[in-house]
Amino acid sequence: MIRLMTPSWLRIARLPAVLSHLCISGSLLCAQVAQTRETIDRAHELVAGAIDLTRGMTSHTELTMTVHRPDWEKTSSLVAWTRGREDALIRFTAPDKDAGNATLKLAREMWTFTPKLNRVVRLPASMMSQSWAGSDFSYNDLSRSDELLVHYTLTLVSEQTEDEHVIYTIDAVPHADAPVVWGKERLRLRDDLVLMEVTYFDQDLLPLKRMTALQVGDLGGRTFATRMRMEDLEESGHYTELAYKTAAFDIPIDDRMFTQFALRNAQ
Repeated sequence: MIRLMTPSWLRIARLPAVLSHLCISGSLLCAQVAQTRETIDRAHELVAGAIDLTRGMTSHTELTMTVHRPDWEKTSSLVAWTRGREDALIRFTAPDKDAGNATLKLAREMWTFTPKLNRVVRLPASMMSQSWAGSDFSYNDLSRSDELLVHYTLTLVSEQTEDEHVIYTIDAVPHADAPVVWGKERLRLRDDLVLMEVTYFDQDLLPLKRMTALQVGDLGGRTFATRMRMEDLEESGHYTELAYKTAAFDIPIDDRMFTQFALRNAQ
């Protein structure tokens, strides 16, 4: 068999074309990487802004929580203090049988206090997925704060205009070693950083529950979702609504508020 060799002059003639192709491919790859980095950075900026919008440096809020089931409904009153993105104290003020029940969160740790037992309990990781106060919110939901910014990769997947606002859809996918329970979260944010919706997916990427803004209003000099609903997508008619009554942001709050002593003692 005679093997035909490509003349050296022809190989040299083809070299510029090959190099040009490599340069174009490399440029496209670099552009794609830059675009991906940009969407991740933009998504991170939006989510950070949405978190800070409802917390500020500090905050003090009064709100009601209504737990709805097909055959009953219960409404409670609460007061909450926050410091930064990680610390919070939440206390029930009504009804009387629940008044004084409180939850303290400091960074990644959480404690509860029940006046009837006169006892502070530190919550282990195994209990964090349980229902908080019989609602559709879990202790994990309360402890989240900046979790999305730390343990998830955030990607801006789409944007569209609705009611004179640009709505950003952001997918939050946990890192491989992240200490989280969800397989994915999908957020929808307005261009003014108001969080309109969050859908929570399990590890098989099936939606299990969804939080939706039912009302957007102005409190404490800020515009945010003043009424929201957490809905169980597997149980029809199971949902919990939170409604803000008052809010104040960036106000002086004594650091002693975020202690186990304050957890035990209503201010």
